[in-house]
Amino acid sequence: MRALLQRVSRASVTVEGAVLGEIGPGLLILVCAMQGDTRAEADKLAQKIAKLRIFKDDAGKMNRNVVDAGGAALVVSQFTLAADTSRGNRPGFSAAAAPEDGRALYEYFAAQVQAQGIAVATGRFGADMAVDLTNDGPVTLWLDTTQ
Repeated sequence: MRALLQRVSRASVTVEGAVLGEIGPGLLILVCAMQGDTRAEADKLAQKIAKLRIFKDDAGKMNRNVVDAGGAALVVSQFTLAADTSRGNRPGFSAAAAPEDGRALYEYFAAQVQAQGIAVATGRFGADMAVDLTNDGPVTLWLDTTQ
């Protein structure tokens, strides 16, 4: 699985004019299930994200994880993280999991993030979503369970 994390002071996701999920301080997690991914990858990714020390402590150093910081997570599916841009100018997305597998892993992943003690809001799998955020730092990290 692949994820792009952004430490945010706030984030929201809107579909057809309706806000589906929003958080204050925490993490915006854009996530993509890749072909061959299983629940094991989702578990690994959720656990890693919960433990990442990317929030400032009282001394201003990145020593706190999202739980310690009292943050939440907005988990948004984004199959374009599977983009292959090695040939030509049009990205290919064949490395992404099939939609039914992607949906199942996205929902499972969001549940696993919540199981780590993090309040979770979500978007809608497969929908045309508008994501609004204020990146804090900025802090943006790329995670891939194959690396």
